[in-house]
Amino acid sequence: MTQNKSGVVQSIAGPAVIADGMYGAKMYDIVRVGTERLVGEIIRLDGNTAFVQVYEDTSGLTVGEPVETTGLPLSVELGPGMLNGIYDGIQRPLDKIRELSGDFIARGIEVSSLDRTRMWNFTPSVQVGDEVIGSAILGTVPEFAFTHKILVPPESSGRIRSIVPAGEYNIDDTIAELEDGTKLRMAHYWPVRAPRPVAKKLDPSLPFLTGMRILDVLFPLVMGGAAAIPGPFGSGKTVTQQSVAKYGNADIVVYVGCGERGNEMTDVLVEFPELEDPKTGNPLMQRTILIANTSNMPVAAREASVYTGITLAEYFRDQGYSVSLMADSTSRWAEALREISSRLEEMPAEEGYPPYLGAKLAAFYERAGAVKTLGGEDGAVSVIGAVSPAGGDMSEPVTQATLRITGAFWRLDAGLARRRHFPAINWNGSYSLFTPILDGWYRKNVGADFPELRQRIQNILQEEASLQEVVQLVGPDALQDNERLIIEAGRMLRQDFLQQNGFDAVDASSSMPKNYGLMKMFLKFYEEAGSALKDGATIDDIIQNPVIEKLARARYVAETEFNAYGEGVMDELDQTFKGVTA
Repeated sequence: MTQNKSGVVQSIAGPAVIADGMYGAKMYDIVRVGTERLVGEIIRLDGNTAFVQVYEDTSGLTVGEPVETTGLPLSVELGPGMLNGIYDGIQRPLDKIRELSGDFIARGIEVSSLDRTRMWNFTPSVQVGDEVIGSAILGTVPEFAFTHKILVPPESSGRIRSIVPAGEYNIDDTIAELEDGTKLRMAHYWPVRAPRPVAKKLDPSLPFLTGMRILDVLFPLVMGGAAAIPGPFGSGKTVTQQSVAKYGNADIVVYVGCGERGNEMTDVLVEFPELEDPKTGNPLMQRTILIANTSNMPVAAREASVYTGITLAEYFRDQGYSVSLMADSTSRWAEALREISSRLEEMPAEEGYPPYLGAKLAAFYERAGAVKTLGGEDGAVSVIGAVSPAGGDMSEPVTQATLRITGAFWRLDAGLARRRHFPAINWNGSYSLFTPILDGWYRKNVGADFPELRQRIQNILQEEASLQEVVQLVGPDALQDNERLIIEAGRMLRQDFLQQNGFDAVDASSSMPKNYGLMKMFLKFYEEAGSALKDGATIDDIIQNPVIEKLARARYVAETEFNAYGEGVMDELDQTFKGVTA
């Protein structure tokens, strides 16, 4: 049989191209399609026929044009220079593309993912004769305020024959050589569909803190966990993810705009470079990578973009860092799968999605996790995926498949968003399976009674929601005073605890010690007010008490002043209802 590495276009259906005469090609090989050398990927082989999904617009492509395989899978180049970068779905830097093709992406354009001329100040951390394995650290280079660790490619191992001294090198220079002759650079390639290998996955034990009280207190995420943010159009998925990216306690942020509207992605690209990192005071982009694939870009590249993002995240994880990956949104990614599947005439499943939708989603989210790397480092990738169910229907296939995989479900509510309640996460429709895992950490690092306080707050919110249904039928005057107290306490928790002001420098993010102090204050109010009712006070006496205003202002008090303010409020709560009787 002739090993033919090239063929010809046989038929075209949008981004799906069927090529004939492709003997010798392999599944997931990258191919160059047509005279313009469009980038594509083989996704099915049938004899000498290859089914190719093309990552670029196929307008003008004709039957009979050549198709040439590279023999390599879709891979990304991993090394210094990725931070502060903005890429398309297959890791082509948008700034370089613009230099070559103007404001619109030219077809068939070939650009290097990393800057091949920039010199990096490399400091070796191994010596001649040292034994190294895959993902071991060869040395370091400074990148902004971040220490970039140069890794041995995961598939390489051996004894160091030679290594360069400290100095300036570019990513194409050989910085080390193994005894078997393998030459090592500062950068290496890795196929995006293959998870990077690790020594073992670790049990989650640390929280991924977001700065949002409703998440960190009621529905926490572990470091290395996976969470879903489903919500209808305009409910705040992107804004919530951007806030988590800015204030979360991850070291590196990878943001994948997968099939988002062009104007929304433009806002991200404009705003992110201007955001200040609350950790360092430097631009947030200095520890961020953006992958932009808007809804009008080629659909196949949208399908690849999430794999590109998770591979970049795994690379920084292997350096021993914690990484947060924002996928916005996996529904658009699933729609790309559906479109490609239909063009390949595959049997559709529910709502036209391919039968393997659940398996594809699981393969993506399962790449999250806290791990022990091959090099002995502890790292983690936490994945937060937005889901955009049509019409807010949570029973649609993408949402349901995601719920079966992720451990935290942060349900966005369009009604809350319309009332300008940020974050617009429904406290009665969300959950986290990680809560019992983190209870020990909360008891040790925040407060011994933290889980009990959280449960009491959830109980009050649930009781208040039930009573609100009664109020809508018969009005508040039909309720007893103790029931009206529950409604008042629920209102205070909703408006003054769960709600945050994203434009306020203090309230935009809240630490766990401050959250704990606020919890104690609001529950102290509820207890003292309940005791006052039993002693003969009326609900009107309680609602009109000035201490409520002080509780409402507590979330705007700076961290440095919060302890003193909280002690004053707690002392006042001890005295405020004494002597208040009917």
